[in-house]
Amino acid sequence: MSAGRKLTINIDGAARGNPGPAAWAYVIRHDGEIVLEECGKLGNTTNNVAEYTALVRALERAAELQADTLDIKSDSELLVKQMNGEYKVRNANLLPLYEEANRLRRQFKQVDLTHVYRTENKDADRLCNEALDGRAVDAGPRPRKAEIGSEKEPPPANTHTRSAGGGGWAEAKDLIRKLIEENSAGDANAVAERIVNTLQQRGFKLP
Repeated sequence: MSAGRKLTINIDGAARGNPGPAAWAYVIRHDGEIVLEECGKLGNTTNNVAEYTALVRALERAAELQADTLDIKSDSELLVKQMNGEYKVRNANLLPLYEEANRLRRQFKQVDLTHVYRTENKDADRLCNEALDGRAVDAGPRPRKAEIGSEKEPPPANTHTRSAGGGGWAEAKDLIRKLIEENSAGDANAVAERIVNTLQQRGFKLP
């Protein structure tokens, strides 16, 4: 993506238990079309930490995409009012994330943060729940559209692409889910290595 592009980003964070198992997610749009979505799980933490984590990850990705104007939408009124200077950040756990978000936003020409209702944030909310439910087996970015404006570009770094001999990502998701279920009690690194090896054997091209 060339510099000068404007992106619209929906972010969301959630914790079940607050504190409890948490996840973050964001959805990036350009000219109304979803171009990228990403989600990931956190350990036990609060909903607000998850919300701020989503914001920081989204700002990092937008910088990689070389956008200069961002329209960020969140259903967290606290986050939006703190980032817009209406509320002070008094929670020690939020302060480092708040400071990092402000550092990242200074890279852009303009960043607008707007509070929206959850019904207007359903895609990011869906991704959060997928991560919490273990259905988002890949926490990496998911490119949704290979063409932005008049420019064709490859998927961003660290995304997955399927080789010609692969069986499709629906098959990959089912395979990964099965491997996770079969090895749920094993060492996380060993499970991850087995998943990668199995995907490569099945013809999926990994970065």
